[in-house]
Amino acid sequence: MEKLTRRTLLAGSAALAFAPPLLASPSSTTLVVPFPPGGSTDALARMLQPGLQTALGRNVVVENKSGAAGSIGAAQVAKSPPDGSQFLVTFDSHAVIPAILDKPPLDVANDLMPVFLVGTAPYVIAANAEKPYKNFADVVKACKEKPGSVRYASVGIGTLGHLAMTVLAKKAGVEITHVPYRGGGPAMNDVLGGHVDLIAGSAALITPQLGGGRIRAIMQTGRARLPSLKDTPTAIEQGFPDFETLAWWGVFAPKGTPPDVIASVEKAIRQSLADPAAAAKLRDSQQMTLVLGGPKEMGAFFDKEVKFWGQVVRENNIKASG
Repeated sequence: MEKLTRRTLLAGSAALAFAPPLLASPSSTTLVVPFPPGGSTDALARMLQPGLQTALGRNVVVENKSGAAGSIGAAQVAKSPPDGSQFLVTFDSHAVIPAILDKPPLDVANDLMPVFLVGTAPYVIAANAEKPYKNFADVVKACKEKPGSVRYASVGIGTLGHLAMTVLAKKAGVEITHVPYRGGGPAMNDVLGGHVDLIAGSAALITPQLGGGRIRAIMQTGRARLPSLKDTPTAIEQGFPDFETLAWWGVFAPKGTPPDVIASVEKAIRQSLADPAAAAKLRDSQQMTLVLGGPKEMGAFFDKEVKFWGQVVRENNIKASG
């Protein structure tokens, strides 16, 4: 046995001083949802919670931290310790934060790490059933005959429903008046009441309302028609080549989170969504197509979304509401 001396003790102390700190496993994990309770992202997080809790062997809770286009909750996760104690469960508007906010509280590309791409779903444009619009060509015709006369609702400035309609109107060479709302409920109420002509929203928002006969879907923005909207043509089918706008749901971690922690959470999410009942619920409630993509797929998809929608926001001088 080596004899301990003052020299060896000092050498050991010096080595410890320069060694990287070891991160202790957290006693619990928080899934931060940057939107109010009741939305699709909140529903997804609460669906993942029990499976993650079992797989990770620790308490998992859901916290809603809404505000500033989802950036407040995202910033909270970005500033948390990179030890698996907090993850962000977010929605497609996360990619618009850098462009839509003058001073975002985080750098979404560098302060967070991609973990998982859960799935995607198309947006849908629907018209009040008493309006004369059977397809998007009818909308374009009305806009050309009387510019600014057609009004559409979205769930807010800078949301993908708003941005998709901005791109479509520009491609068609017309002006369609945007009426933003603070959420899907108020927007849907006004299109049902005929106060606005159209609504651009997620398939999850639009589809449940189609059975009542008060609105009709006139366009969907995926590459292929959803089974639940088999009679509604895509934007590509209606003369907008290669146009696709997808809602998406993903999970992010703070920058610097160790690869083994990322891998364990990725595996736990896969296990949670492997349950046929969970997958069916996401398909039925959110019209979601599961992607189940890992960090590389989530990262590549997210980078593409940030670049595309950032350009749309800047070219059209779109600013977040106060």
